[in-house]
Amino acid sequence: MADLQVAPWTLVIPVKRTAIAKSRLASAYPQHRPELARAFAVDTTAAALESRLVLAVLVVTDDPVVAADVTAIGAHVVPDLPDVGLNGALEHGAAVAAAQYPEAGVAALSADLPALRPTELTAALAACTAARSFVIDEPGTGTTMLAAAPGVPLDPRFGVGSAQAHQASGAVPIELAVLESLRRDVDTAADLAHAVQLGVGPRTADVMSLVMGAATGTEGLAC
Repeated sequence: MADLQVAPWTLVIPVKRTAIAKSRLASAYPQHRPELARAFAVDTTAAALESRLVLAVLVVTDDPVVAADVTAIGAHVVPDLPDVGLNGALEHGAAVAAAQYPEAGVAALSADLPALRPTELTAALAACTAARSFVIDEPGTGTTMLAAAPGVPLDPRFGVGSAQAHQASGAVPIELAVLESLRRDVDTAADLAHAVQLGVGPRTADVMSLVMGAATGTEGLAC
């Protein structure tokens, strides 16, 4: 949890209902796609909670299983009341975070970072010295984290081409060399293979073990 000697951050993590999340993984993982989506969210949340610059993590979701899992590890759940898409969910979560923790900055974090290392997240948050900052994803066109200083609107612009959209809106890209796990969001089977190489969290590793077991007719294999 946060070292209160430094400016803390609250993180907002949006999680779709996992019955429909990660559709691009369906062809490679037809039986395990929902479990993978849930595992990504839980591992991302757990890693975020371990950062010394994170005061609290708010997960915006209407998925009851995800809500139970992230609550169990110390996150707060915010119902997705607007139900108007990703940016609406983030604006709602950011408003709740700002009301509950007005002294802290607010950062939106992608929920599909199963290899996230707390040290890399901490380094990125420490580098967020502008009013609004963001981290570009591995492909170079998307955004995995958008941060706003206390009192500054988050103004999320996630979606296709979000890196360009965030920079055009005045957000400053964080350009550190050691953010590989923070930049590695997972949308495709190739993305997941790269995340596994980096080292995924325990929930994702458990599901990948089931995937490998199903593929070979055995159980309990390590990914």
